[in-house]
Amino acid sequence: MKDQTLLKYVRRYVNEYDLIQEGDRIAVGVSGGKDSLALLYALSRLRSFSPVRFSLAAVAVDPGFSMDYSEVRAFSESLGVPFILEKTEISRIVFEERKESRPCALCANLRRGALVNAAVREGLNKLALGHHREDLLSTLMMNLIYEGRFYSYAPVTVYEDRGITLIRPLLNTPESLIRQVASERSFPVLANLCPADGKTRREDMEQLNKEMSGRFPGFKDRLYHAIQASDIPDWVSARNHKAREAGSFPDVEETD
Repeated sequence: MKDQTLLKYVRRYVNEYDLIQEGDRIAVGVSGGKDSLALLYALSRLRSFSPVRFSLAAVAVDPGFSMDYSEVRAFSESLGVPFILEKTEISRIVFEERKESRPCALCANLRRGALVNAAVREGLNKLALGHHREDLLSTLMMNLIYEGRFYSYAPVTVYEDRGITLIRPLLNTPESLIRQVASERSFPVLANLCPADGKTRREDMEQLNKEMSGRFPGFKDRLYHAIQASDIPDWVSARNHKAREAGSFPDVEETD
């Protein structure tokens, strides 16, 4: 089963950037997509055998698209993780009030803000998001092509004013692996009801990265390492945040 491979990716990344410490109370942002469900699944499995004690809570932000989160709630609770649903009016703000022609950036900021607010209210000190390697590379290409700057996500971002640390444990995990695990484990993936789905710059960048990978083998690996070694402030901070004691999360082989 591919979930063992997923666990290895997550465990090694958690160790590499010291993403989880003893006593952490982690909000896992759960959208209902395969990526966030894979993150919730991996962290719940990691928690079960880790010598580092930490707790989890799944937090879903309902943007107002009339989505049914009942199966996601049941999935979360089956993993022993409490589920919190945040009702918002993000869809109304983005599509009716602001009438955004390119709504993704505003929507992402509002959703992240709602997640942070929920985490603070619930007394949680970390927020885990399910961005994977292809998200990282697509974000870099969007910033490079449309804004002329070399920037993308980092594994750790500290919101000092809110007392929250944002972590991205899947940031070096290939999307193809996540897709395989979601299929093998029958994750309750929700349909994306956003009217902008499939019409965004991100989809264009994903296609561009696929084309570049086809033309230049190893393109994604080299682009990832360029980001990892860059002077992007959050990545510099992340490198300084690396684990002081490597191996906090041992590579334990589980059996079903």
